[in-house]
Amino acid sequence: MNSVVPAAAAGRSPAPIRPAIARLAALCCLALPAQAGTIASAKEKFQVEVVVEGLVHPWGLAFLPDGSMLVTERGGALRIVRDGRLVDGVVPGLPEIHERGQGGLMGIALHPQFGKNHLVYLSFAGEGEGGFNTEVVRGTFAGGRFSDPVTIFRARPKTSGGRHFGGRLAFDRDGLLYISLGERGEQDFAQQLGDHRGKLVRLRDDGTVPPDNPFVGRAGAQPEIFTLGNRNMQGMAVHPVTGEVWTHEHGPQGGDEVNIMHAGVNYGWPVITYGVNYGIGTKIGEGTVKEGMAQPLYKWVPSIAPSGMAFYTADRLPGWKGNLFIGSLKFGLLIRLELDGNRVVGEERLLDGSYGRIRDVVQGPDGLLYLLTDEGRGRLLRLAPAS
Repeated sequence: MNSVVPAAAAGRSPAPIRPAIARLAALCCLALPAQAGTIASAKEKFQVEVVVEGLVHPWGLAFLPDGSMLVTERGGALRIVRDGRLVDGVVPGLPEIHERGQGGLMGIALHPQFGKNHLVYLSFAGEGEGGFNTEVVRGTFAGGRFSDPVTIFRARPKTSGGRHFGGRLAFDRDGLLYISLGERGEQDFAQQLGDHRGKLVRLRDDGTVPPDNPFVGRAGAQPEIFTLGNRNMQGMAVHPVTGEVWTHEHGPQGGDEVNIMHAGVNYGWPVITYGVNYGIGTKIGEGTVKEGMAQPLYKWVPSIAPSGMAFYTADRLPGWKGNLFIGSLKFGLLIRLELDGNRVVGEERLLDGSYGRIRDVVQGPDGLLYLLTDEGRGRLLRLAPAS
């Protein structure tokens, strides 16, 4: 059963659960087909359209100003979708990218002034001394080519494992770039400020460090760090009203979280968590609450393995306006969270797993929701109003 924990500032215990949360039980359900081709949810009737097939483990999606799309594939290819078809071949000019376990070519973001500078940012598993870790490259995309690549960030240290690379990218309203970093399966490093693992990083668009980052000037701390105590964030979005950065992260066996990211806050992993050790179910860390560590805005027990995140702001599906959408790798679901300000007051589970593992969720310029399925023959899907 899912459970809700209201947001709490670092150092405070969770606030009492409010009466509105009782609405959750009525909304937490799977939407069922109303008729062939139509799915009825609690607030909308919609249909799932296949835009393209034949993607190989697609990971990230970004819309270009002309309506075409760039899609990253974990194996290292950048693909173009134009006029409803997958363009043959791959975008040339990318740096050497390694597929290492869960890592490879991952997140993508366009510069806020892409229309003027044509800059695209990509996260990937970069190799170096000691193994692999997440890196971010910036390059110019024009004429179907990625050119002038410059690596603007390298997470340190490199390690040999293949887990928990993070990899989501997002720009905030001030044009600052956020990079989610997993703890690479070595959980204790998420609490160490001298290490990038298990952190959210904030940079200027050229990779330099903003002077107001919370740990700038602290002895032994990596100045790029914005938050710590994060396990493996694979969803990130900027709230359309407040401008705050929201993320979600994988828990272990249970304890997936949604968080609002605040400068310098410790989100607890692995000292506190609502998850348990895989298979054996034993406690991790010190429990679920500790002074100085933030509680999640929302959590899932058991785990849904979340990936991808988007706030829906359009009018094409008006019943969903203002909701937060999150993909589920484990169950192939699309999770709809109904919000009241910064509180989650309801959850609905859309789709039934038949479309595959949902890796990314993006709102398109046409006001529809687009999904990537993480499969060997992955698809780009579109959710549109039922005809």
